[in-house]
Amino acid sequence: MRNHDAAQALSPGESFSRLLNHDPLRRGEGEEFPPAGPARSLRSILIVDDKAELLNSLHQLVNLHGYQADKALGGADALEALGNKHYDVVLLDLIMPGVSGHDILDYASQKSLDTKIIVVSGDSSFSGVKHALRCGAFDFVKKPYEAGELIATMETALRQCKLENENQHMEEKLKESEELHRFIVNNSPDLVYMLDRNGCFIFLNERVESLLGYRKDELVGRHYSELVDDEHLEQARNIFNERRMGNRAATNVEVRLRSRLNRRGPRLFHAQSVWMELTAEGIYSDSNERTREKFVGTYGTARDISERKEAQEVINFQAYHDLLTHLPNRALLKDRLSLAIAHARRNKRKLAVMFLDLDRFKLVNDTLGHTMGDRLLKAVANRLQSCLRRGDTLARFGGDEFTLLLPEVRTKDDVVVIASKILDRLNAPFVIDGHELFVGASIGISIYPEAGDTEESLIQNADIAMYQVKGRGKNGYQFFSEEMNHSFSTRLTLERELRNGLAQGELRVFYQPQVSLSTGTITGVEALVRWQHPVRGLLEPAHFLPVAEETGLISQIDDFVQQQAFSDVAYWRGKGLGSVQVSVNLSAVQLEQEGFVDRFVSSMQNSNLEAGAVKLEITENTLMQDMEVIVPKLKELRRLGVHIAIDDFGTGYSSLSYLQQFPIQTLKIDRSFVGDIRADETDVSIINAIVAMARGLKLDLIAEGVENRTQLRYLNAQGCSEGQGFFFSKPVPAGEVARMIRNQPFEALVREELLLDTV
Repeated sequence: MRNHDAAQALSPGESFSRLLNHDPLRRGEGEEFPPAGPARSLRSILIVDDKAELLNSLHQLVNLHGYQADKALGGADALEALGNKHYDVVLLDLIMPGVSGHDILDYASQKSLDTKIIVVSGDSSFSGVKHALRCGAFDFVKKPYEAGELIATMETALRQCKLENENQHMEEKLKESEELHRFIVNNSPDLVYMLDRNGCFIFLNERVESLLGYRKDELVGRHYSELVDDEHLEQARNIFNERRMGNRAATNVEVRLRSRLNRRGPRLFHAQSVWMELTAEGIYSDSNERTREKFVGTYGTARDISERKEAQEVINFQAYHDLLTHLPNRALLKDRLSLAIAHARRNKRKLAVMFLDLDRFKLVNDTLGHTMGDRLLKAVANRLQSCLRRGDTLARFGGDEFTLLLPEVRTKDDVVVIASKILDRLNAPFVIDGHELFVGASIGISIYPEAGDTEESLIQNADIAMYQVKGRGKNGYQFFSEEMNHSFSTRLTLERELRNGLAQGELRVFYQPQVSLSTGTITGVEALVRWQHPVRGLLEPAHFLPVAEETGLISQIDDFVQQQAFSDVAYWRGKGLGSVQVSVNLSAVQLEQEGFVDRFVSSMQNSNLEAGAVKLEITENTLMQDMEVIVPKLKELRRLGVHIAIDDFGTGYSSLSYLQQFPIQTLKIDRSFVGDIRADETDVSIINAIVAMARGLKLDLIAEGVENRTQLRYLNAQGCSEGQGFFFSKPVPAGEVARMIRNQPFEALVREELLLDTV
C-alpha cells in the first residue's frame, strides 16, 4: 500500500509525477498494490544495479510513487537477496560485472521463482531483448528510461502478480472445497446419486456398497429400475424421473430398494430389501431455461429408514395385536367386526360373534404360576386358530377371554359345528413341561342381526350368553336370547343400586354366635353383612356379593363390616359383656391392597379394640392366590396378636404343607361336611380326618352349619370344640346378639343335649 504521507513530504514529488505525465492515483477503482495475500510481503520489490548512483535514483523514484523496495548493489547481492526473500518484482540491470543480469535470470529460472523480472538495461538490441525475454524476463525497459514508463511497467507486473496470486488462492480454495465435498459425499450416511435423462446412473457415492451391496462401477450405466422392489416401481418412477427443482421438487418419498445384503435378526419386511427415503430434483444445462431440451438428468439422495419402518410396524402391531399370543386385540377385532357388519348389511347376510372364556384357567395360573399360565394361553390360541375357517378372526379380548368373528354364516348349524369343534379340541389335555393340564371353555354366541346390529351389542350379548353357560356348569355354548338381556340388565341395575346403597349407608352388620360345643357358652361372633334394600327389603350376601366381587366393591364392603364390627365388640366389652371374639371375613382384593395391614390395625385402634379380640377368616383359595404377598401380611397381623382362621376348610387345597407354613390357629369345617352327618351314621370319615389333623397340629376347630342335635352330639364326641349354625341362632342384629352374650341361652340347651346323649 502506498505511503501518501511520504509522497506529500517530498514537495516536488507531486509536480514531478505530473511532469512525467503519470499520476499513480489513476489506477482502477479499488485496486491496491502490492496484493495483500498471505504469500506476499509489503516490501516485495527488489532493485538491482551495479552503479550506486543509478541504484539510488531508481530506488528514490519507486519510493516517490509510494512503494517500498530493497536495493542490491550488483549481481552477487541480488542472488543473496533472492535466496533470502521472495520478491514480486525485480528491476534488474542486465549488464553488470561479475554476476550479470543474465546470471540472475538463469538463477530465477532454475529455482522456478515466482517473480516478475523487469530488465532495465542500456542494451536495447533485438538480440539482447529477445534473450532477456527468452530467459524469463517479464518486460524490458531501455536505459535511459522514462519514469512514467518504468513505473507503469512495474505496476503492470505487480498487478499481474496480484491476479496470479488471487487466481492461485482461488484454485487452492476450489481444490479444498472439491476435496471437502467429495469427502462429504463419499462418507455421507445417505446414498447420493445422479441419473442421466434416460434414468441411468452416472454417479453414485461409496455408500451404495455398504447399504445395498453393489459396487459403484457395476451400477453406473444401469437403469434405476434394476434397484427398485417390484411393488414400488410405480412410486419410484415419479421420484427417479423428477424434473422439478427447488421447493417444488419431491422430498421424503418412501420406496423399497433391492439389496444384496441379508440383514440378520427378526424382520417384518423382505430380508433383502431396504426401505429408503428419497429426495430428488432435476438438473438442467441452463437453470434459467428449464425445458425438455435443456433437461440433463436427476440428482438425488436416499436415506436408509429401515429401522424407523421396522419400529413403526412394531408399534402398529402392538397397537392392534396381543403381544403374548400375537392374535388381534379388541381394537382390531372391533374394526374388522364393523367392516363385516357393513358387508353383511349390504348383502343381507348373517354373521356370528363368539365370546369364549376358559374354564379352570385361573386354577392353573394360581397353582403353577403366571409363566405357565402364559404358555397355556399361547397353546390355547394355537388350537383355536386350527378351528378357524378362512376369513374368520380370532382375537384375545383380555385375560383368558377370546372372541371369534365368523363373517359368513348361513344358519345356526354352521356356528354349532365350529363351537363343537372348539370344545372338542380344548377338552384334549395340554402337556407343558411335563404337566398335563385340562381346560374347557364357556362360549356365548350372538348372531347378526337377531342379537344386535352394532359391534358393541354383538360382543356384549355374546358375553351375556357366555355367563349363562358359566352359570349352568361351564364347558358348553349358548346362543343369546332377549331373556338373557333382561337378566344382564338386572345385574347392571343391582350394581348401580349397590353403589348407591354403600353411599347411602344401607348396609347392615349382623352377627352369628359361635358356641362352645361342650359348655354352650358363646365364645365369639362372626360378623356378616346384610343389605337393607329400600324396595326388596333385607337381602342376604348371596344376592349381592357376587356382583360386589366382580365390580371390586367387595373391598369397600369389607372395610365397612370390619369397622362396624370392631366398634360393636369394643362397646360390648366396655359394658362388661365378657371377652367375646369377633370373626371378620377378608377378601383377596382387600388383602392384596398396598398398606392393608396398617389400615386394618388403625381400624382396630380407632375402635379401642385389642388385637386379641379379632379373628380373621380367610378361605383356602384366597390364601393360595399370591402367597408371596399374602403370607407376610398374615404373619405381621399374627405377630400383633390377631387370630387367623381358615374358612370353609376342606373345599379347597387342604394341604398339610401350607397349614404348617401359614400362621393359622383355627380351622372352620365347611357346612357341606357337617350337613352329611345323619342319625344313622356312626362314622363320617372326612370330619374325623379333619378333627384328627387339627388335634395333631394343635389347631382350634369350629364347625359351620350346625343345624340339629345329631350334628351337635357327633361333633362334640369327635372333639370339635366350637360350632355355629341355625341350631343355636341365625345371624341377628347387634342388639340381639348382645342380649344373647349377656344371658347365655345356649348353656342349658347344650347341657341338656349332652346329658340326653349320655343317657
